[in-house]
Amino acid sequence: MPQDAPELTPQTAPEEVTEAVTPEEDNDLIYGKHAVLSVLESERPLNRIWVTSRLRHANRFHTLLQAAKNQGTVIDEVSMSRLDYLTNRGVHQGIAVQTAPYEYMELPDLIEQAKAKTESPVVVIADGITDPHNLGAIIRTAEAIGAQGMIIPQRRAVGVTSTVMKVAAGALEHFPVARVVNLSRAMEELKEAGFWIYGTAAGTSKALHNIKFEGAIGLVIGSEGQGLSLLTQKHCDELVAIPMTGKTPSLNASVAAAIALYEVYRQKLVRQVQITLPDTP
Repeated sequence: MPQDAPELTPQTAPEEVTEAVTPEEDNDLIYGKHAVLSVLESERPLNRIWVTSRLRHANRFHTLLQAAKNQGTVIDEVSMSRLDYLTNRGVHQGIAVQTAPYEYMELPDLIEQAKAKTESPVVVIADGITDPHNLGAIIRTAEAIGAQGMIIPQRRAVGVTSTVMKVAAGALEHFPVARVVNLSRAMEELKEAGFWIYGTAAGTSKALHNIKFEGAIGLVIGSEGQGLSLLTQKHCDELVAIPMTGKTPSLNASVAAAIALYEVYRQKLVRQVQITLPDTP
């Protein structure tokens, strides 16, 4: 019989550039070598690329940039100072891209794809995450650990912005996100498809390590300040929490998500691979 957790967290220059873009006008700017490489390799539609002459002819970028140009992307060779301006002095490393709007996946397609990939898929459900850095970090962790997708609400939550893409560090090129009008209804659709929904919450929830995670799983992560809404909690099959023994009363939403996702996949790997540690001398 699982025991209740004791102290629980509420989880939660003068280049001639056509149609110049200012930092205030652009909402879809991704910059930095790693992030831009991931976008270029995914062949995702792009509006414009700003790149230094040196980087444009570098081995890792030349072919990919030429392919993007052949697909209609405008490429501007600019100075580092121009990129400093465009990115508000961000760490651009000599390149930035303006992406086309993110294409969300339809929920039924996400569910179907998740179940086709594995017998025990994991879908993350973000309930009211408003910080793009948190959302990007959750996406990065979820994809790295092996989750099959994410569901986010249209209202009172951040969507997939350029900041989210930047923080996700390329994970979104391999990780689908569905954006829904009614999060509660989406959770019910997951249940109808055979998913068991766990919500990360405080109070009387059971401790994370006492839960046996099996089968298709929906893992709900609450907002930064409020945690899970009462309505969302009602649509969960079970509420779980991360035991807290220190003085800090709560965890960042992305940290809580990482801990919960790791526990789900730790159990999954132990069952599937039967990991054994070597004897210590």
